[in-house]
Amino acid sequence: MTDPHLAASRTARAIGCVVGSAVGDALGAPFEFGEPGVYRVRFPDGVGEMCGGGGWDPGEATDDTQMAVLVGESLLEHGGLEPADVFRRFQRWAASDPKDIGLQTEDVLTGGDPWDTAAARHFDRTGRAAGNGSLMRAATSAVFYAGAGRDASMAGARRIAALTHGDRAAREGTAVLHELIRVALAGEDPLAAVPATLEQVHGDHRARWATVLSDGWHPDDATEFNGAAWPCFGSALWALRTTASFEESLAAAIDLGGDTDTVAAVTGALAGAVYGVEAVPERWTAPLHVPLPGFGGRVLRLSELTGLAVALAGAPGRGQWVRPGG
Repeated sequence: MTDPHLAASRTARAIGCVVGSAVGDALGAPFEFGEPGVYRVRFPDGVGEMCGGGGWDPGEATDDTQMAVLVGESLLEHGGLEPADVFRRFQRWAASDPKDIGLQTEDVLTGGDPWDTAAARHFDRTGRAAGNGSLMRAATSAVFYAGAGRDASMAGARRIAALTHGDRAAREGTAVLHELIRVALAGEDPLAAVPATLEQVHGDHRARWATVLSDGWHPDDATEFNGAAWPCFGSALWALRTTASFEESLAAAIDLGGDTDTVAAVTGALAGAVYGVEAVPERWTAPLHVPLPGFGGRVLRLSELTGLAVALAGAPGRGQWVRPGG
């Protein structure tokens, strides 16, 4: 990976993280559950467009970005994490018939259990809770916590992930993602930070995360569908490692097929934090829009996402934010 990201300002990288994640989400959505190589077939020159399809309008972000916005706005409104408030926002959104919602997340949010036990009870019942849903929404919280340092950021990631994901594997992976974004926002190389970050992962889960985040891992090595946390994050880091620009990283991520919106959302968060918002092409940001079901018909566009990112970057634990539209 080259070093052009070093020239980007911290604010540009923070905006790049939030906007980049949303762009990846919207760009990848029409290809979800497709076979590998479909993106390159559609765009043989590698220059992709917000094409829409699969029920999504061109530039329309999915549940990945919708949940990320809800997390970010709660953090800002409360000046820190209020888990019950984040969970209530999630429930309000889930009850409003969003176009897409993960099966695991839907079960947790609509099962009637309290916020502090719902995910754990779901995991106890099913034994399966390591989906990528806590990774997909992490861009906003990663930007918010970055100024608080590694330990606080990783702890915050675990607490937010635990609202819907009872499996500690998902929580540990989200903590690693937070830390790599924090490193990138500081203008440093997140790939070089992987070994030290893995030392902070709970011992029961360190080896498996070390495998999928290693230099030698390839998405073909995945043992699960990339809707699971491990191959999703591993694929995103592989896309960042093996390309030299924001655009190339998203093309590589989406061309893997499968859960393309979420793999691209995680890739976009990382690549956006590395290269900065200036590297995100206008042809992708111009049609970008994020509907928020359950919140008064709100639709966020680039200006609102930029404002959210700037507020998150400038006010970790201290900021004041009035959420538009209630």
